Amino acid sequence: MERIRTLDDLDVVGKRVLVRADLNLPMVNGRVTDRIRIERLAPTVGELSARRARVVLMSHLGRPNGEVAPELSLRAVVGALAETLGRPVAFAEDCVGPAAARVVEALAPGEVALLENLRFHRGEQDNDPAFAAALAALGDLYVNDAFSCAHRAHASTVGITRLLPAAAGRGMQAELAHLERAIERPERPVAAVVGGAKVSGKLELLGNLAGRADMLAIGGAMANTFLHALGVGVGRSLCEHEAADTVRRVLDQARDAGCDVVLPTDAVVAEALAEGVDSATVSIKAVPADRIIADIGPATAEHLARRLAQCRICVWNGPLGAFEIAPFDAGTNRVARAAAELTRAGTLVTVAGGGDTLAALRHAGVVDDFSYVSTAGGAFLEWLAGNELPGIAGLRRRRAP
Repeated sequence: MERIRTLDDLDVVGKRVLVRADLNLPMVNGRVTDRIRIERLAPTVGELSARRARVVLMSHLGRPNGEVAPELSLRAVVGALAETLGRPVAFAEDCVGPAAARVVEALAPGEVALLENLRFHRGEQDNDPAFAAALAALGDLYVNDAFSCAHRAHASTVGITRLLPAAAGRGMQAELAHLERAIERPERPVAAVVGGAKVSGKLELLGNLAGRADMLAIGGAMANTFLHALGVGVGRSLCEHEAADTVRRVLDQARDAGCDVVLPTDAVVAEALAEGVDSATVSIKAVPADRIIADIGPATAEHLARRLAQCRICVWNGPLGAFEIAPFDAGTNRVARAAAELTRAGTLVTVAGGGDTLAALRHAGVVDDFSYVSTAGGAFLEWLAGNELPGIAGLRRRRAP
């Protein structure tokens, strides 16, 4: 497969470089509350600026569905963006047309501008060729540094790559390198830890991992569906009863590939997922009919910690219990901290991402200890499922000058 081009392949001096960023940031009362995506973007912007490019950032924020929504204006992120990047950031009141062109043309080499929310225009999500052309008119080169948006076939991720020489930014490059190390060319044994709620939303992912990992550990409400498919009662727990046949196919795939599927042997059960309720630890084969499984039990957590110590790679997606509510965070915390300790010791490479994974690992206090934690949701899951992402394919399409 043709390699993905990077900033090393672009001559950017004096050029207008359109950078697809992900500035879809969490905010409270108009203030950015988490800057990790800006921090991941900073190396690309800093390098382009140092190389005397005129840097034009574009992103979406929320889901305005093609309508102008003032509460979703990217103007709200300019302050946090400028502070984190350590340089002024000009703002354009639109992402295409005269308002955008004026701001871009006013940039001197090394300066940075941010365009207004791409999704204020329906053409973005429709991958409309005319809208892609309007974006491309603002730049000489295109850089995608938003892996988290690479699964979307939008104008700013796919359409524009047909019009401008395209390359991956440093954040995208780092993300792909970690994922390829964990999935495409791993050092074995490989452990995959998968949690969350539904099997149906992760069927391709589970099938792909069952064929690639040496151990597939299932937790969270997803484990309930696996247990049910094996004839184990799960009480009133969240369970996709209709997915039993699907689960059995995944188990067959794993068996055929020599992958060991690890399910909970004990569980923490409660009347409800709420703080202050009575809870108890029981054997997984003795879940009361009127109780909910809220977390993996301590014996399961310890078993997973020991198994991880025997592995070289760990890919993690999803919490193992209702981590938002104490004490149902204990299982996720224990296994995450064990993985972090092994990572610090240099014996385990840990790559995590998708859904609530970042929040769960942050809650466990181990985000900075993992080898790499992706901020992507859907794109991370699509990659783990073995699918080519449209935004990545676009970076292979043409040779850069």
